[in-house]
Amino acid sequence: MTIRFDNRVAIVTGAGTGLGRAHALGLAERGARVVINDLGAATDGSGASESAAQSVVDEIRAAGGQAMAHGADVSDPDGVADMVTQTLSQWGRIDIVVNNAGILRDKTFSNMTLDDFRRVVDVHLMGSATVTHACWPVMREQGYGRVVLTSSGSGLYGNFGQSNYGAAKAAMMGLMNVLHMEGARDNIRVNVLAPTAATRMTEALIPADALELMAPETITPGLLYLVSEDAPSRVMLGAGAGCFAQTRVYESQGITLQGDDLTPEQVAARFADITSAEDQQELTSAFDQTKKYVSNAAMARGLSLDWG
Repeated sequence: MTIRFDNRVAIVTGAGTGLGRAHALGLAERGARVVINDLGAATDGSGASESAAQSVVDEIRAAGGQAMAHGADVSDPDGVADMVTQTLSQWGRIDIVVNNAGILRDKTFSNMTLDDFRRVVDVHLMGSATVTHACWPVMREQGYGRVVLTSSGSGLYGNFGQSNYGAAKAAMMGLMNVLHMEGARDNIRVNVLAPTAATRMTEALIPADALELMAPETITPGLLYLVSEDAPSRVMLGAGAGCFAQTRVYESQGITLQGDDLTPEQVAARFADITSAEDQQELTSAFDQTKKYVSNAAMARGLSLDWG
């Protein structure tokens, strides 16, 4: 079945260049009306310009699509509220939110100022939360919504010199997990995209021949599925160079200590058992972890628990 977005309205943040632009063009090509949000700042978040966003709007309109530009700073609640108001005034609904806007201020943790740490977290994490929070009531009332939060391998796996960026990107997993639960009854599906692409934020870090394989357009098909009508929810989709994979968090089966064995020495002695991948499982809520631990502890003591 062909994936289409006719009569859907999408907000794409950071859509003036790179990944956001590719996502916006992909949505528009398949029928969506798209809000091109871009502050027009440099990669470190400094400055502002409406030209990048308007250029993408012009490109979409020239191809026969519908688009409007908005230059809100995603971490500014007032600016985001204005964007939502204008979107509703123009098209009456908001079906899709693609949180893509971001900045880089890379330095080792010892050399990084807390202002630089805070600003990156503000844009990536608080920006995603602010935009999603402003659209959430609209989606609940409609009984329909699709939200994508953009993570990164830097957050999921780590990258030297990016403690601020990595912390913000890792937070997307936690935000997704909770919003997935809270949005389910209103048909709001929430996923994470973890892309690696050739953009102005990565061009200085990746060999030229590799960059040719990593065009943003090779990632957008995954994004389009994550915001489609039949999208999954609570999926972390890795994407790059036309490759797609799911990232999952597993917990080892672990061990249970009690009585005189409940010591740090026993934790050290049995650390290989604690970290063994045998019988590891994917937990889907914090309570699943609690239930596992308490059940194991009760079993070790010969107790039977009724969880209701």
